[in-house]
This record gives sequence, structure tokens and C-alpha cells, in this order.
Amino acid sequence: MSSHRHSIFCILPPYMLQELARNGTAAQKEMALRNLTFGEQVREDRQNLGGVAAMDLTEATTAKERIVYDAQNGSGLPGTPVRGEGDPATGDLAVDEAYDGAGATYDLYFAVYGRNSINNSGMRMDSTVHYQIGYDNAFWNGSQMVYGDGDEDLPESQRLFNRFTIAIDVIGHELTHGVTQFEANLTYRNQPGALNESMSDVFGSLVKQRVLNQTARQADWIIGEGLFTSNVNGVGIRSMRAPGTAYNDPVLGKDPQPGHMDDYVNTTSDNGGVHINSGIPNRAFYLIAYELDGYAWEKAGRIWYETLTNHLTSSSDFQAAADATYLVAGSLYGVDSPEQIAVKNGWAGVGITVGNGGGTTPTEPPGCLPTLKAFFGFK
Repeated sequence: MSSHRHSIFCILPPYMLQELARNGTAAQKEMALRNLTFGEQVREDRQNLGGVAAMDLTEATTAKERIVYDAQNGSGLPGTPVRGEGDPATGDLAVDEAYDGAGATYDLYFAVYGRNSINNSGMRMDSTVHYQIGYDNAFWNGSQMVYGDGDEDLPESQRLFNRFTIAIDVIGHELTHGVTQFEANLTYRNQPGALNESMSDVFGSLVKQRVLNQTARQADWIIGEGLFTSNVNGVGIRSMRAPGTAYNDPVLGKDPQPGHMDDYVNTTSDNGGVHINSGIPNRAFYLIAYELDGYAWEKAGRIWYETLTNHLTSSSDFQAAADATYLVAGSLYGVDSPEQIAVKNGWAGVGITVGNGGGTTPTEPPGCLPTLKAFFGFK
């Protein structure tokens, strides 16, 4: 199994919680610090699952199969099963959104790319909702999805985050971390880690676009639309069209993502900027999809899927991804085809010329969230 079997992949960047801990009210700061420390507990919970439990959680099936569990505001995983495959809606928004979002993600991968679930072998799609109290995140832990309810424990005037099942692209994003785990297994640090995050944003956005039946030029390309309450000055946690513009809020700070290699952020925080520099390949994909128009999952998405599953390795950097997508586009649609030219133009639009070579020597990640030492040093 993948060497990242016990990694935790979260949708909310640690730098957003760090800003909240700096700028928020006393209650918001306490919540942010609590969420920053949850990462260690989550990793311990995951490692304590053991072999038998892990095998049960990833049980293979011959058709789409989903189970949604309720953690009942605790941290034990997976929790109490509350909705299985084919069961009627429960009326619990988080349960039903988790169920529907997992189904839409399965449908994209199966109907468009011929993939049978997360591991391509019928892996059951398990989700846990109502995790902890006031947990501002969602994550893939190597076997299943977990969702927090946002700022349910804060006064309404201080609530910044809604429940994390509210945005279907968040669900698609996190489940795609599972696909990447079973395929290229991109190391979660520096450029390979930013590629890992970008792959999740790409396919998360495609899940949303397919459900809404939107073309590339109709889509908003916002990741996490609906996560913010009306108290936040922002439209989502990231913008693939215009990285760095998703939010600019006095409490959460300003979206730090660059959209071009000229603005690449060299940092030791956030696992080497995995949630920050992912804006660069995100914008490249957007530019390619926009140029090709039509449904982005059909051509641009197919190029990305083929690249992820057959052409990337754990250490692939942005240059390797650019070169691979260019070659894949030529293989799928022809040399100098409009599709291959669009790929070349898209990467050029973020400062990367296809065919330049490249490589990285990544190291193992510490996990989804920074330690308190890293937090207080902001390194």
C-alpha cells in the first residue's frame, strides 16, 4: 500500500486558521487553536485503526457503495452508520450532502474515466459527519472522508464557516486525494504536494461543474463556494481562475495564492506551501479548459486524469506535470492539435514552458496541520 497510508489531507489550509488565531475574537482564537491541534489527534486515531479495521473500511464492492456515519460530535471513527447505499434521504443535511457528494464523485470517475471508485477496484466510499464540535475542516485519512460542522458552537455574529459538506467540490477534492494516493501518490510537500492539492481542486471542480451541467466558460472555478458565512468577505477558499482573489477578510486575511511562477512562494510552512502554490497548476488547468471550452471534464479533465494515473510519480514537480500533460494531449488528440496547443498555452500562461525538464527531492510530510511549535513560529 501507499507510503502515505496514514497521511491526513485537509481542505482548509493551516494558514487560514493561523490568521484566525491572530485576528479573531477570544472565542474564534480558541476555536482556531483547537482546530490546529486536532491534526495530531486525527493522525493518532487513524494509526490506531489497525489492519483489520482499515481493511473493513476499504472493503471492495462490485458497484457503487456508500456508507455515511455519524460521529455524534466525537472523534471516534467511523462512528454510527446512518445511511447506506440506496437508503432514502435522512433529512440531516450533512448526512445527505456527504452521501450525494460521494455519489457525484464516483459518477464522474466511473462514467467519464471508467474508474471503479477511489482505488479503481470498487472501494466502498465511507464518510463520517458531525466530527467533533466546532471542527472547521474536512479531510481524507487514507480510508474515508471526515467532515466537521463548522462554527456551530460560536455566536452567530462570529461564525465564519458553515458545515463542510455544503460544498460538493470540497467532497470531490478530498476523495480525489484518495485517487492520487492509489495512483501517482504525490509526496505531500513542496511542488509534488502542491500538485497533489491541485489535482484535488481540479477534479473537485469538475464534480461540481458536471452536477451543474456547466461548461468551462460558465463555471465559477471557485473552490469551497458556500463554506463561508455572510460574516466573511470572500467567495470561497480558492479561485482557480484568479488565484489570490478568493477572499480578503480582516479576520481570515487575504488569499495568498500565486497564479504565476514569478510569484512562487518559497516557504517551510504548509508543508512547503502545498495549499499556496497549488494556485499555479490550478490556473494552468483553468486556462486550458477555458481555451478548449465545452465541458472541462471531457478533454482537459481526460488529459489530467491520464497524466495522474499513468505519467506522474511521487516526486513529480510542476515542470514534470506540464511536460506530461503536453505529451498526453498529443497522444490523445494528435500532435499540434488544438488540445495540445491549449495545454502548451495554459502552462505558458503561468510561466512554465513545456519540455524544459525538472525534478525534485521531496521529503515525508509531518501531516495535515502544523504542530503548535510550527504554528507559533509560523515556519
